[in-house]
Amino acid sequence: MASTRANNIQIEYETFGSPSQPALLLIVGLGCQLIHWPEKLCQYLADRGYYVIRFDNRDSGLSDHFDDMGVPDIPNTLTALLTGNEVNPPYTIEDMAEDAVGLLDALNIQQAHICGMSMGGMIAQSMAINHSSRVLSLISIYSTTGNPSLPPPRQEAIELLTAPLPKERDAYIQKTVNDYRIIAGSGLIFDEDFHKNIVTQATDRSFCPQGIARQIVAILTQTNRKPALASVDRPVLVIHGDEDPLVPIEAGRDTAEAIPGATFVMINKMGHELPKMDKNWIKILGAMTDQLQNINK
Repeated sequence: MASTRANNIQIEYETFGSPSQPALLLIVGLGCQLIHWPEKLCQYLADRGYYVIRFDNRDSGLSDHFDDMGVPDIPNTLTALLTGNEVNPPYTIEDMAEDAVGLLDALNIQQAHICGMSMGGMIAQSMAINHSSRVLSLISIYSTTGNPSLPPPRQEAIELLTAPLPKERDAYIQKTVNDYRIIAGSGLIFDEDFHKNIVTQATDRSFCPQGIARQIVAILTQTNRKPALASVDRPVLVIHGDEDPLVPIEAGRDTAEAIPGATFVMINKMGHELPKMDKNWIKILGAMTDQLQNINK
């Protein structure tokens, strides 16, 4: 792994494959770290001819944290937004997109395929809107346009987002594993050992619940990108599970409908799943590589 200055902050990243190959930038979601894109998955993509880059977003992992901006109160933030009051976030989804563009600059990459999951998809969409010349293609996985008319998360998903995050390591790990169980789909038996292993690795690498709170506020205050997505003229693949309780499938359909020519792939009985080489993610990787190979023909 390595670190570089990007958009005036320090970003931790790791690469797989040769810089001479087309670049593929992987962007993680809320509270996740670069290790949530498993090494096996990254190597799989590198072996198929891509220069794969995974990185820690701001306020996660070993990238810069923004503790000087305080810890937002998520329930109060939700109340303020629901009552029409203005909320000033510590930073925005667009700021995080500028971090990703800055990373490409630091690595001397002019263009890349951009793939984001969940919040990472929001960041990727922002890149496609505001930096279209840098984007070869866009892959948005269980993400949303920020359209306020879309259905909200299911109640159990809202509760896990607004519940206080434990400050003690073991309690935090257990809560996070339980959260993943809640947002998983019914298509696979929940693999507690897999989730506990990745959560433990991430927690021991960087434990920053307050950073997750700041990222949540960036999501809650995101702009409605749907009108601007109509201008995206790059190949776009949208992937979503039909049992996602956190970002309902209507959000995936809304993303695909907003972008001319976008391809929409629905994964039956998949929720808001972490990458793992199971049957759901094999389907996702199949759709991704088909899209990328068609572009490179």
